[in-house]
Amino acid sequence: MTEKLQLSKSDRQKVWWRSTFLQGSWNYERMQNLGWAYALIPAIKKLYTSKEDRAAALERHLEFFNTHPYVAAPIIGVTLALEEERANGAEIDDTAIQGVKIGMMGPLAGVGDPVFWFTVRPILGALGASLAMAGNIVGPLLFFFGWNIIRMAFLWYTQELGYRAGSEITKDLSGGIIQKITKGASILGMFILAVLVERWVSITFAVKLPSTKLSEGAYIEFPKGNVTGEQLKGILGDVASGLSLSAEKTNTLQAQLDSLIPGLMGLLLTFLCMWLLKKKVSPITIIIALFIVGIIARFFGIM
Repeated sequence: MTEKLQLSKSDRQKVWWRSTFLQGSWNYERMQNLGWAYALIPAIKKLYTSKEDRAAALERHLEFFNTHPYVAAPIIGVTLALEEERANGAEIDDTAIQGVKIGMMGPLAGVGDPVFWFTVRPILGALGASLAMAGNIVGPLLFFFGWNIIRMAFLWYTQELGYRAGSEITKDLSGGIIQKITKGASILGMFILAVLVERWVSITFAVKLPSTKLSEGAYIEFPKGNVTGEQLKGILGDVASGLSLSAEKTNTLQAQLDSLIPGLMGLLLTFLCMWLLKKKVSPITIIIALFIVGIIARFFGIM
């Protein structure tokens, strides 16, 4: 009977340490794929003995991967479990492993920013800065050691959590657990993506449209000659009540679009980029094209 291959705690610790360099070789086409593959090398060497199997494992982990660098740890744990079961003969193909990675990285990415960048780091930074401003050397030390202890502990324990959960997942592949997890995570990821599009994708048009003449009473009629104190008070009151300072209302293309559907152009741009990616257009080409279009539109006063 062939002995079952299993990753030891030492093997998993090597992966954990390497995962801290997830963004050490970031690129615009496949994002964190090189750091991801680098982190998994100790596990790949342990689970696969032949050069061909190791090369195939490394190749499937060089696919696109991108998420918050800290919440990648549970995904690594699940992946370790799947690779372990595959090395022991379970029918787990490349599509299943990649599907779990893609299905988890989107939703978890939306968790990492508010927890780490917007909560833990500002709190530690504020504590450290307050002590440093008082001349206490403990301030910067508190931030440095506190941040790294929390970060490293989170990476280790969530990787172990993912590893144990992944082992349970692989016990019932026939029940479609991987497919269900991937589907659920993908649905959640789409909601998060919609929020990110509205927040980060912005297009502002500078094109002015013909002005509209306002009716009497909708704008302030300034008195001729010198203005008395009472008249000035009345003018300021009219401004506060929302009356226009001129008899004509300036119209812009951006204001008209915002009145219809705010953020519409950003959404359309996102759909365009998704369509281009589906047509196998290189992400680098899309990025360069966006730069060129933006510069030209700015030069001609369109945006």
